[in-house]
Amino acid sequence: MELKPQDLLVLLKVAAHPPQRWTYVALGGALNMSASETHACVKRAVASGLALAPSRSEWSPIRPNLLEFMLYGVRYVWPAPLGPVKRGVPTAFGAEPLASQLTAAAGEAPVWAHPDGKTKGPTLPPLYRTAPHAALTDPALHRLLALLDALRTGRARERNLAAKLMEIELMQPRAGVPDAS
Repeated sequence: MELKPQDLLVLLKVAAHPPQRWTYVALGGALNMSASETHACVKRAVASGLALAPSRSEWSPIRPNLLEFMLYGVRYVWPAPLGPVKRGVPTAFGAEPLASQLTAAAGEAPVWAHPDGKTKGPTLPPLYRTAPHAALTDPALHRLLALLDALRTGRARERNLAAKLMEIELMQPRAGVPDAS
């Protein structure tokens, strides 16, 4: 089974909200995907070792494996070349948590082209076509996707800072959340 970019989007959505238990319908609705597509994403994530499913209805990301894949693999599997300047939603070092730690000239920070975007910058293809819309409605998911984009496309300094922040976001222990590893 081959991983698809939407598999990572599903994993990041669940990782962004650890105490919440998702149905496939609710998760699909939050990501503008069908329930069957979301279920297929989970099956591929479990088969690849990025998620653990102790039962048919329960599953969770394996955070250390997910972090390792994002730090060392995603940039080679799903590269993100910069495109022309357009209006869109800030990502990578143009969005938090990196935007407050790195200085970028106006119009230099990458964006996902999107009609609801208010920022101009070089376009970056999103991990999956529905990611910008999902990020606009979920700040926690937006943070993870922005860090992921910095890992996919950034220069060394941006990637190093994004790696540290991604580790904090994913591996920070949260009360009441079982460890899937």
